[in-house]
Amino acid sequence: MTAQRIIPARTWAELFLLALIWGGSFLAIRLALDEVPFVTSVAHRVFWAALILWGYVFLRGLQLPTRRSDWTALFVMGLLNNVIPFSLMAWGQLHIPTGLTSVFNAGTAIFGVVVAALLLADERLTARKAIGSTIGFLGVATAIGLDALRDFDVTSLAQLAVIGGTISYAFASVWARVKMAHLSPQVAAAGMLTGSAVVIVPAAFLMDGVPSFDLSLTAIGAIAYYVIFATAGAYLLYYRILAAAGSANTMIVTLLIPPVSIVLGAWVLDENLSPNVYAGLGLLALGLIILDGRLLRR
Repeated sequence: MTAQRIIPARTWAELFLLALIWGGSFLAIRLALDEVPFVTSVAHRVFWAALILWGYVFLRGLQLPTRRSDWTALFVMGLLNNVIPFSLMAWGQLHIPTGLTSVFNAGTAIFGVVVAALLLADERLTARKAIGSTIGFLGVATAIGLDALRDFDVTSLAQLAVIGGTISYAFASVWARVKMAHLSPQVAAAGMLTGSAVVIVPAAFLMDGVPSFDLSLTAIGAIAYYVIFATAGAYLLYYRILAAAGSANTMIVTLLIPPVSIVLGAWVLDENLSPNVYAGLGLLALGLIILDGRLLRR
């Protein structure tokens, strides 16, 4: 058994900062959706963030991929990690609260464990992982609620769309491990966002028409936030934390994001989540703690 890394104080601060940034992204996306169609909102997110990251890559003089297979892998990663989840979650946020969206998003690690066990030979589903995943799935079902499961409507569909986005994230994590481990993280992020833009920008023109920039300051600020901070900046910060703390420690951020999003949604949008959502979040947290395993070993 490998020793668990100790997180330095500075990395803890960066971990909380990342949770604040990503927790705020759910509010920013919802504010932008009041004036921007959801496909166009995703196009803004990936296109401008890709430009920012390519600027960073060229300023740092990082090595670019030279093989066609690498660019193909980046294109597929863009679909799995950006186009599909960003689109499903943005549409879902039109019909469900931002706080609930963030709770479902916390299930990404749960789905990631199951998908990895199914597709990767060295990621066997141990008893601990099976128990943690099962409790996590119960948390997702609890957050959805019996009413949504019994009386299927657009709200139920929106919840399933967001969950579909988290499942896409899970497949993206496996794809990245198999196909992109040899690439610089910053170059991989820039290439992935470029692949996303190749797909979603034409889709936005076809579905929504020419994007309008006659927007309120609130919408412009929201778009700027989730482009600059929650996408381009967050990717750079995420990979910095990953290098310093390891993947197991970095998973902690999934537990820190929902409280931030729930508080912001209640404060700015007057969202009021039902008790089952908080119960589901608690079960998700328990499942993630079991998956992590450190408290059990102690």
